[in-house]
Amino acid sequence: MRIPMTEYLEIDLATERWRCRRCAHDLGPARGNYKEGTLVYDRDPTEIHRPLIDPGRYEFTFAPDPAWCRILEFYCPGCGTQIEAEYLPPGHPPTYDMQIDVDALKAQWAARPPGTVIPLGRDVTVEPLRVDGGEQPS
Repeated sequence: MRIPMTEYLEIDLATERWRCRRCAHDLGPARGNYKEGTLVYDRDPTEIHRPLIDPGRYEFTFAPDPAWCRILEFYCPGCGTQIEAEYLPPGHPPTYDMQIDVDALKAQWAARPPGTVIPLGRDVTVEPLRVDGGEQPS
């Protein structure tokens, strides 16, 4: 049983593993941090947020200072989909943003009736998933 957790992450309750929703790449144990199974790009914030005024003339340019801010981007190693991005101070470890109670999640989904459909949201173009992991019949 695969449970969508974010736009690009799901938990396979049978194996208790994080997986990419695009390519099903295994990202690690669901009881741990999925970010440990991703590729990480430590971005210079000035690559994304260009100065609004001339940095040669002004000390403060309305762009993040790399001495105070970095951007971490997390990508699926299987398909290259960007799963997450976060702004952190330099030297700060990646955040542990989702700690799932896997046992409670399993109990919750075991109590649901067979054939329960998981709505994927209005912006997702695929058919909703059934609890058994198959596609919903058209």
